[in-house]
Amino acid sequence: MGETRKHALRFFLVRHGETAENIKMRYLGRRDAPLTEKGVRQAGQVAEALSFFPVRSIYTSPLKRTADTAAMIGEACGAAVCTDTRLIEGSFGRWEGLSRDEVIGSGGGDAALLARWERHASACPPGGESLEEIRTRVLGLVNELIENELQFPAVLVSHVGPIKALLASALDIPLEATRRLFLDPASISVVDWGPRPFLRLFNSHAHLGWSTPRWVTLPA
Repeated sequence: MGETRKHALRFFLVRHGETAENIKMRYLGRRDAPLTEKGVRQAGQVAEALSFFPVRSIYTSPLKRTADTAAMIGEACGAAVCTDTRLIEGSFGRWEGLSRDEVIGSGGGDAALLARWERHASACPPGGESLEEIRTRVLGLVNELIENELQFPAVLVSHVGPIKALLASALDIPLEATRRLFLDPASISVVDWGPRPFLRLFNSHAHLGWSTPRWVTLPA
């Protein structure tokens, strides 16, 4: 986790803007869905918020929803954007495109598999990827950036799975605990990554407006 680094490296962890599947709470995974019109506006708002910081490096998942979000951040910050497949969302296998209720009702034992996947970080959807596998690859990227001794904050534009995996590692909590964390589209989280990482900000949507996230309008 970059133990030899004298100063922590600040990461802005950005979830991509809204997609149509996000609205319907579907497992999107590796499907290359575009941003909605609202998602494009959100990406612009994220970009404006981050333009106040001395960002020089932006790394993004290759999927369109993240790449388009990252491109707007890069333009606003005057920073280069690099694509890295280690930031891609975890694969949901045959559950991709389905909602949780649809998986439960699909039969074939998927309800039991879903229950196991929600309880154990080592479990994975049929033909998909586990949280442990996601953590391994995304930590590989973070450790690589730490070793490169970057002098300015870096932006990582990614998805729920990789961002949660990094947050769990920063807080030294079990991956299973991230099931109780919610990340809104186009939200910003900030981690100062060093020998003892610190979470500075989580799921901030101040740049989007107080009333926009799902949790404000839906009951608990």
